[in-house]
Amino acid sequence: MSTIRTIIVEDEKLARDLIKEYMEEFTELELIGEYDNGFDGLKAINELKPEAIFLDVQMPKLTGFEMLEVLEHHPEVIFTTAYDQYAILAFEQNAVDYLLKPFSKERFREAVGKLESRIDIRSAESGIEKIRLHLAEGDEKLHRVVIKKSGKIHVISTDDINYLEAQDDYVMIYTDEGKYLKQQTMKYFENHLDPGQFVRVHRSYIANITCIERIEPYEKTNFILILKDGNKVPVSRSGMQVLKENLDF
Repeated sequence: MSTIRTIIVEDEKLARDLIKEYMEEFTELELIGEYDNGFDGLKAINELKPEAIFLDVQMPKLTGFEMLEVLEHHPEVIFTTAYDQYAILAFEQNAVDYLLKPFSKERFREAVGKLESRIDIRSAESGIEKIRLHLAEGDEKLHRVVIKKSGKIHVISTDDINYLEAQDDYVMIYTDEGKYLKQQTMKYFENHLDPGQFVRVHRSYIANITCIERIEPYEKTNFILILKDGNKVPVSRSGMQVLKENLDF
């Protein structure tokens, strides 16, 4: 097998040092970079295009999962984390492996063996896409959304979202700071946003009910939301019923 170009993205220096120490046994692993945060790791992965990454899950500013959402290059992934609540079983079939800290050299050796087998039999693209699919199909609620716009990464708190609008295979997210296009479905956001705060008021719109200024009649049987920022969002009959239940009127 040719050399596997590898990057470490891990915010703890001790963890990075341990991975590098373990890697010394494996001449097939070539370390081409190490980074202590998701933003620098993201840039390096897209530029250097490694075959594999050791990726921490919990990192400040950008988590490992959020970083995967906006990657352009798709390497094989071995997750590393000190926590076991990140659905280990759900990801182990899609990521190469999931190392729970503190992990032994023998456990690391097992992960490298899986990496070599994965690279031999399939492309990294399929692994990343399956990880994304698991994220989309899960039921964990969103607290922020990561978006790449004009080469920059934006981390948007869901509290800052005024409303969302369907646009073909994308969703436009509107905030006070501007609008952001995300390659995702309305169904995904309907399932993952807090239902006590966000309501699917129309086939093409989801509204943050804390941003509603008032509701006005529109044409014969329809209504329209007037938001605090002045924007207007149409409301369908079914959407109006859900609004009534959420706003208790």
